[in-house]
Amino acid sequence: MIGDSRVLAVRDEVYEYNQERWEALVAADALFTRPMLDLDAEKARAYLGLERLGIAGDLAGRKVLCLAGGGGQQSAAFALLGADVTVLDISSGQLERDRLAAEHYGVDVRTVQGDMRDLSALDGASFDLVWHPYSLTFVPDSRVVFREVARVVARGGHYYVMCANPFFSGLTHDSWNGEGYTLKQPYTDEAATSYPDQDWVYDGKPAGGHICEPREYRQTLGRIVNSLIQVGFVLTYISEVRNGHPDAEPGSWVHFTSVAPPWLEFVWQFHPGILER
Repeated sequence: MIGDSRVLAVRDEVYEYNQERWEALVAADALFTRPMLDLDAEKARAYLGLERLGIAGDLAGRKVLCLAGGGGQQSAAFALLGADVTVLDISSGQLERDRLAAEHYGVDVRTVQGDMRDLSALDGASFDLVWHPYSLTFVPDSRVVFREVARVVARGGHYYVMCANPFFSGLTHDSWNGEGYTLKQPYTDEAATSYPDQDWVYDGKPAGGHICEPREYRQTLGRIVNSLIQVGFVLTYISEVRNGHPDAEPGSWVHFTSVAPPWLEFVWQFHPGILER
């Protein structure tokens, strides 16, 4: 059985912008909206890379929340490994892709439409793993999200989050000035950034229709780390995600992502009260 429920968070301007953009991305069949329909257990395990992150690979019966992670990719991989999967996403189109993937594999996935800033539809302390792919910077205040995650994750559970590298947020290969990549935007929390989608988002093909540019908000490293510590998380893994091709053509996306790692991966484990001992 594939369940579907709906949560309507406070529909502020941030919510409306993100929902409109992601529904348009689904319509354009952008990279992040394409369900993975060629997985088996071995491919799913390799795709998630849990051992690399220090997370136990035995997921049978474990409860996993794919947070702001619709599209039929991570949810399908986790379900194929035996996890009890819930997906919460702002886009009904993305959640439809999760249901499509679940039906394709004959697995159960629960889908919930909502905002990562409001997880009130989910039971407290109910997830062994919260898997949060790139989306944290789509909301101004990461602390709101972290408090919600701390409420729904079980003691000893893990929180994987991938986000923009705060030092390079808003910077792209188009910032090449002949010698390097010029930082122009202030390193302050909640500073709004926007830039064109990269060609690889659409495989270099025109997206068709109007799609709003990504609007992101800088989350400084200090706010991310300190806020998670304050709500009871302990850092167990960090990685700077980059391409390993520093000899690529300067000003290209590959060169930029080799010189200025654009993403960070964290794994946190929930141990509330540990600092009080």
